[in-house]
Amino acid sequence: MKRAMFVIALVATTAFAQVPVEKVANDAIVFDRVAEASKRDLPSDLLKRIVNEDIELLRGRRSDGSYQYASYERLEAGRITESFSVQPHGDKMQTVEAKGAWIYRVILDSPARRMLVTKNRPVFIDRVDIEYIPQGSSTTKVHSVPVNATLTPRDVKPIDLPEIARQATVRIYAKADEKTGYGNVDVALVQARIVDASDSPYADAVASAKAILRALDANDVPSIRAMASRMRDSLRVSNVATTATTAAVPATRTIEVTAPAANVADYNELQAIEDLLTGTDAEKREGLDRLHQLVRRMRPR
Repeated sequence: MKRAMFVIALVATTAFAQVPVEKVANDAIVFDRVAEASKRDLPSDLLKRIVNEDIELLRGRRSDGSYQYASYERLEAGRITESFSVQPHGDKMQTVEAKGAWIYRVILDSPARRMLVTKNRPVFIDRVDIEYIPQGSSTTKVHSVPVNATLTPRDVKPIDLPEIARQATVRIYAKADEKTGYGNVDVALVQARIVDASDSPYADAVASAKAILRALDANDVPSIRAMASRMRDSLRVSNVATTATTAAVPATRTIEVTAPAANVADYNELQAIEDLLTGTDAEKREGLDRLHQLVRRMRPR
């Protein structure tokens, strides 16, 4: 029994040790001091780089690109787009290939114009094969989608992956008509967005760091200083809570450790919602949805 409890304590300690809380808290002090001393020479690019690195640390980035306190969701974060020319070769199919990381959707698009004034030509798509490694797995899977259709200019064909792919290779089998000549196809790999866990012990610090990024874009020195102070203070609280939780693992009674967890989770969720409500329109909508869910969850029964 003692051995089992020791192993649990060791695992818990290792998990929390992945986030260098003291280092990130010291960075927050630097943000505050640099903002205080700056006139019109605020080094925004440098500070943004450090803030983004700190956000990665607070999320607990793993070696495979996943996170301990965040996950990839089917929300668009960006696109990897490549254009291909498909040449006519009789009945023989031409294969074009695109690769990307953290992909959840493939979009085939036939652009209206091939060049400035020349119209694009139709391209027949036989099928799309997607070889991918799902997030949280090391096993390669293949998802084959029969298309069997001709893409004419302005046609768009979206294809969703069964799972979010940590790595993906997309192969399109296509051919052009001998009579009309070659055509162009744009292939866009839609990347998933990172969503921070609302129950992370560092949720408030991450929200503050994101607010610092927005303040840097606006050159808002008072907000930078306020968010840096809030970030530093929240990390001090998180560090104390983490130490207490880790020390309590071998104890026979754990009710003192687990009892306030719901309140902490609700507080962190509110901080995450606050961050979303100051973001883009899409983030504001997400924040409102999460706020409604939180209110329903906290409603007395």
